Amino acid sequence: MRYALLLHYPEMTPEDLGPEALAEGMREFDEYAKALDDAGVLISAEVLQPSAVTTTVTAADGTLRVQDGPFADTKEQLGGTFVIEVDDLDAAIAWAGRAPSAGWGAVEVRPSATHFRDGAWTTFAR
Repeated sequence: MRYALLLHYPEMTPEDLGPEALAEGMREFDEYAKALDDAGVLISAEVLQPSAVTTTVTAADGTLRVQDGPFADTKEQLGGTFVIEVDDLDAAIAWAGRAPSAGWGAVEVRPSATHFRDGAWTTFAR
């Protein structure tokens, strides 16, 4: 089963963190990504740019609206994602618990419904 691990944590600039904390966080995430990769479960990993450069698109009433910034005004941001393929939810939860940001934010574990690769959609069993 494929799961997206959505990393939510307080948004801070490198200056807010300081060079030591930034280096430590980068080291921890590097070790985490390598552990996922070494286990053969890592599909992809993304670190997102700050929410200030977000663009939100909606078209609920048929009119396209483009809004600068994130849709929700929150203290936490979606800071990154890991997509993994593991046997079950318990395995996904175990990996989510090892994410460095689980100690200062939340890691949402969400199963994938479908994915697009090599020109076709694949639907996962629920």
